[in-house]
Parts: sequence; C-alpha cells; structure tokens
Amino acid sequence: MKKKISEPYLATYFHSKGRRLGLPISGNFELTSRCNFNCPMCYVHNGSDDADVIEKELTTEQWISIAQSATDRGMIFALITGGEPFLRKDFFEIYSAMKKMGLLISINTNGSMIKGDILKRLLSDPPARLNISLYGGCNETYKKMCGAAMYDQVFENIKALKDAGVDVRLNVSITQHNEQDIEKIFRTAEQLGVVAKAVSYMYPPVRINGGKFGINERLDPVKAAECALRWDVLRFDDETFKQRAKNLMSLRDVERDECRSDIDEGVGCRAGTSSFWVTWDGKMQSCGMMPIPSVYPLQIGFDNAWEYIKAETKKIHLPTECVSCAKRGACFSCAAVCYTETGCFDKVPKYVCQMTDATIDLTHKAYKERFGKEDNE
Repeated sequence: MKKKISEPYLATYFHSKGRRLGLPISGNFELTSRCNFNCPMCYVHNGSDDADVIEKELTTEQWISIAQSATDRGMIFALITGGEPFLRKDFFEIYSAMKKMGLLISINTNGSMIKGDILKRLLSDPPARLNISLYGGCNETYKKMCGAAMYDQVFENIKALKDAGVDVRLNVSITQHNEQDIEKIFRTAEQLGVVAKAVSYMYPPVRINGGKFGINERLDPVKAAECALRWDVLRFDDETFKQRAKNLMSLRDVERDECRSDIDEGVGCRAGTSSFWVTWDGKMQSCGMMPIPSVYPLQIGFDNAWEYIKAETKKIHLPTECVSCAKRGACFSCAAVCYTETGCFDKVPKYVCQMTDATIDLTHKAYKERFGKEDNE
C-alpha cells in the first residue's frame, strides 16, 4: 500500500484564500466527549458518567445554529468528531441539517458502531470521507488498547463501507499498548485497500487531566521515533524512502499535513486562521488539542467569537529557540505541542526535541542499512 495522503487542490486553495481573508473555511464539531472505547491517551474522553456529560452537551438546535452561522460566514468544510459521534441519538439530524447547508462533511469515528441502521443511513447519504481510527491488528490488542475486543467488528464495518464505495481513511495512534501490531495494522489497511495515517506522538491531554502538562500515556520519545520509522519503512518504496531520508538527514522539511503547513514564529497552520474547533460543551477554540484561546459563540455570537479567536491566535508566538533551530524543518513542533507539553507557547517542548533527534539518527541508520553508504545524488 505505497500510497500518500494528499489533500485535494481545491481544499488547499480555499484554505489559503480563507487565511488571507480571515474566513472560517473549515469547522470542527466535537459533538460529544462520550465514547464506547476507553483509550488511555485520549484528549477528550475521560470516562465521566454519561448522564453528566449529556446534561452539558449542546442540543441538536444549538449545533445546527452554530453550523449555519459558520456557513453564512464562509465555512465550506466540516468535520464531525467526538468522542464517538454516533453515540448521539440525534447524530443524523445534525448531520442531515449540515449536509443541506451544502457543506463537505468528514466524520471521525472509531468505526465500531457503523452497522445496521447507521450503516444503511451512511450508505444512503455518505459523507465526503469517513476517518476511522484503527487501534490494532487483532481483538486482543483492541481489548488492551480500547477496553473492547472490537477489531473483527471494525474490520467488517470498514469492508462494508469500502465495498459500497464510501471514501474511508484510517487513523492509527501508536502507543505502548499496540506498537507490537504496527505491521498487522499496516497489512490490515493494505487488505482493505485503505490509506492509513499513523502517528506515534500523543499530545498531553491537558483539557481533561487538570493541566498536567507534558504527561500522557505514551511511548518514550526514542521509542516513538522508532515506531514512526517502522511505519515509514512499511509505507514507502525504496525511492520515496531514500528521498525522505535524505531530506530528513539534511534537516529539510520532510512531510507536513493540514495541521503543520508552514514554519514561522506564530501559528503556521490553519487553527484560528481559516479553521476553528467547537468543543462538546460549546467552547470555540482555535485547536482541539489546547484549551486556549477559547470563547462561547452561543453567548456572544458566532461572528464575534470567530473574530476573538483570530485576534488571540495572532498573539501566539513559538519559542525563539524553536524558530531558529537548525532542525526546525525536521521537527513537528507547533503551538499546540508547545502548550500541551510545557503549559505555555514560548517554552521548548523537550519531548519533541528528543523525538526529533532520535528520528534523524534512526533514519540515518536505516538509510545505511537499506542502501549502503550515502551517495551524493
């Protein structure tokens, strides 16, 4: 499965234009923090009693109202996420209303509930894409990672979607609970014919852990780098791996997605510039990973909330050491990383420094083992 995830040109174009004009081109709608899984590294689900959570969740009408206001302001793309969004009994009421607004909708889900009536309704009116988290390559790993032995069920659900022609992408979070399954996970994605994106960096879940910065249930930085390299070895052919390795070893920019699009002293991604996030309990944030800046759009109006988020995001600056670091092109540090690792935006996230150093060293070693002595191509 030597595939590379690439964003459609129009999405890149609209976000670029939206950033210049200050428009909220994309919105992330976190419908709930509830989940039928209990993954230890999650940034939003903390095992709270469902009744307490439901009481604080936005209503159907409130979600639709925010989406309509955002659409009126220029939103084109919407991501519906959670928690597990299909736990909301009104999911399809919200989803259908947003579809009627003309939005291109993606859905983040663990995939376990996409069967029966939910599957039928998605097939009758599919989203632009379903992003399904794949947490292991067998039931045993799922049980250890998520508290539920759901691999077989998730596999069958993905297969049903693919067989029906629905666009599916897999998201893979690599931790100490499933790193032994990296190859199995990759082969599962290959078997299903689905592109998979894996990450071994887990943000500290400061939104739910009482502000314990730099702490998460995750691999140590060297092991995280090793796991990322194992995934690269699987997904890249020789020529692609060689070029990526050369870029990395020469400290040039390697690969960036919508979350890390530019390198500068401020927020270089889309968060708070052409994108926003609304939490399950109604706060607008620039990014879902960090709780600041935040404001309540239902209290002050969507337009005022968006203007506040844009203004506050512009005030964020990365550490001087990061901006001037020779390894910046090989590093994935961003505002959310700095904040969740250190508690502020202007401190260096040491975990990420260690992971970057290990990634460069391990890639260098893998290059020599795979191709022999470096050439001068």
